[in-house]
Amino acid sequence: MMVRKASIEDVPRIAEIHVMGWRFAYRNIISEEFLFKEMLVPKRIDAFTRAMEERRGDIYVFEENRIVKAFMINGPCRDSDKPSSFELWGLYVDPFMVRQGIGTRLMQYCEGMALESGYKEVVLWVLEDNAIGRNFYGKMGYTFDGTRKYLEKFGVYEIRYRKQLR
Repeated sequence: MMVRKASIEDVPRIAEIHVMGWRFAYRNIISEEFLFKEMLVPKRIDAFTRAMEERRGDIYVFEENRIVKAFMINGPCRDSDKPSSFELWGLYVDPFMVRQGIGTRLMQYCEGMALESGYKEVVLWVLEDNAIGRNFYGKMGYTFDGTRKYLEKFGVYEIRYRKQLR
């Protein structure tokens, strides 16, 4: 098992995990119309390919037995009120591989990277109604910092979690 920086060869698998992860976690939160007609693997392949080419965030994969089972994207915080924080932009585990400690390993890796880069805090955004994600982040020591934003495209709120690193 290992966490490594993603390569362009990983993009189809990353796209697949992203689509399946959204459908799994957001099924009763975001419209099925979007999840099953807009959230499609070919579209995500294009988006992740562009993101890698433009170096928008760093993408890391969790690989075991040469199978990519999860990925995360992180980088400096994108929020203007948190210029000195690190941000987990997204973390997705293949729904067939949840509850195996993979998400925990990725979170620990993210926090280690943040510390190595001199950051003392990690922030992340999670859909307010995403109980699976909120429970996971809570177990990892993250707490809601009181900041919410409305995602008009989906008609839902996203809330910000934070963790002070030691």
